[in-house]
Amino acid sequence: MDAQARCYSLKTAARQLAVLHPHSQSFAIAAYIVLTALLVLSNAAGSKGWNVPQTRVYNFTVHPLSITRLCSSKSIVSVNGKFPGPTIYANEGDRIIVRVTNRAQYDITIHWHGIRQILSCWADGPAYITQCPLQTGQSYVYNFTVTGQSGTLLWHAHETWLRGTVYGAIVIFPEAYPYTFPDEEHVIILGEWWKANVEDVETQALQAGNGPAIADAYTMNGLPGPLYNCSLQDTYVMKLHRNKTYLLRIVNAALNTELFFSIANHSLTVVEIDGDFTKHYTTNIIFLTPGQTTNVLLKTDQGGGRYYMGASPYMSAVKVPFQNTVTLGFLVYGESSTATTSNIPSFPASNDTNFVTQFSNSLRSLDDPSHPEGVPQTVDKSLFFTVGLGAKPCAPNQTCQGPNGNNFTASMNNISLILPKVAILQAYYFNISGVFQSTFPDSPLSVFDYTATNPPNNLTPESATKVNVIPFNSNVQLILQDTSLLGAENHPIHLHGYSFYIVGQGFGNYQASSANFNLVDPPRRNTVGVPVGGWAAIRFKADNPGVWYMHCHLEIHTTWGLAMAFIVPNGIGANQTLPPPPSDLPAC
Repeated sequence: MDAQARCYSLKTAARQLAVLHPHSQSFAIAAYIVLTALLVLSNAAGSKGWNVPQTRVYNFTVHPLSITRLCSSKSIVSVNGKFPGPTIYANEGDRIIVRVTNRAQYDITIHWHGIRQILSCWADGPAYITQCPLQTGQSYVYNFTVTGQSGTLLWHAHETWLRGTVYGAIVIFPEAYPYTFPDEEHVIILGEWWKANVEDVETQALQAGNGPAIADAYTMNGLPGPLYNCSLQDTYVMKLHRNKTYLLRIVNAALNTELFFSIANHSLTVVEIDGDFTKHYTTNIIFLTPGQTTNVLLKTDQGGGRYYMGASPYMSAVKVPFQNTVTLGFLVYGESSTATTSNIPSFPASNDTNFVTQFSNSLRSLDDPSHPEGVPQTVDKSLFFTVGLGAKPCAPNQTCQGPNGNNFTASMNNISLILPKVAILQAYYFNISGVFQSTFPDSPLSVFDYTATNPPNNLTPESATKVNVIPFNSNVQLILQDTSLLGAENHPIHLHGYSFYIVGQGFGNYQASSANFNLVDPPRRNTVGVPVGGWAAIRFKADNPGVWYMHCHLEIHTTWGLAMAFIVPNGIGANQTLPPPPSDLPAC
């Protein structure tokens, strides 16, 4: 790390200390002086040792928090009394230890979304996949190392719909920045807000068999912004300086909504996605599915004043209700002036699939001599998974409000996942029988015209707990095919434990003979938006043993069963073998 980068890291550390001690300006000043002294010593000693991995320890207490939004108060589940929750900071290569204590009324787990969890599958966090939840009063220590990635990721609850309020950012500083070194940086987390309890929203949808109540607002760093009822005071304001370069770390933590983001009168240069560097791509608008993160460079090169920044929804499904509104915040620098409606960014239409496609196709991995990409050029295991919605019969003596009086469901390869009562990882590791079947198919058992205008209506998904086994160290190609059963839709599919290359995507049914793949510099992500009525092809090397969840990051779809799990067995030797579980792993 050069002197400029070290200086920036010290400034960042000082800001973090100031955040931890917001009421003590003297503490922040003293911290900055101490860190500056360390910088002098570091420069004198050279760069060696500066990036020696460290252990970062955090304590998360999950508990209720009373909060008011949209003129309505309610109790939410929060971490350390913050909404959004605290940001985790680390350098590339650091070990992170987070002790989570549950003081809330609900069972909970925490997932470190995008962390590759090399040999630390026990710390991944999805309920009943890698662990059973923490019950009220229990604690669990998540212990993992950041390996081979930097940028912005996120953490969130991974039990029922608790991630509606239990979420925060993960900031990983690289050894060096392959782009203009920013003068400062800011985290922007986009979310959704319900006046009702989100757990009740989920319960009511499952009981009725139909779609959930839509969110009442979108939020920016937990605030709805001035376009919502009585929310002028609940507006995020980011104060900057003229003629500077800022790094904005943008996270979509929404439960069920894909979002556009823009800043009036300013362009944004994409430099990182999902924790991996990209070739520079300058645009006025970016697009993020739930679970995706995007780092952009912003130059404050306008005349100065108050500029609106905001997020608006993308809804690819036809006739699905959604909150078609905009959350706004203010970006302020130079001479302050009152922003008017003419300063609101111009967003694409809520169904503008052309823009989403153009944006996605414009992203490329950096792939330079200092950051080579390891795109698998050959395939050892080829998979083809259909993804989409469906219907299942209503239970006896129950009235359902789903399609044709049935229940909504969702599936992969026409199998709707049932979460077991014992975590799959525990059952696999300790050879507990009867928990899951290793029979999830490599391709659909029912072949049909997946994107037909009039698809078959007799494909009721099988409800089961099935996994697919991938040989260790194999190169995997997975085709994710959207289906038009009950309507085509863009599905953000997230794979735990891995980042993958999006080597191709298109519309209609996937045809190997005509598919155009990029095997040189495809974007590398942990969440891919499978195009509405189309397909996406991903590749990755299965070099991390464990049980890895793959699911749609639209929470209602996961609730309905659009999910599955992979098992990657151990390789050879300790460096390819999953260690035993920690002693405090929650009991089932």
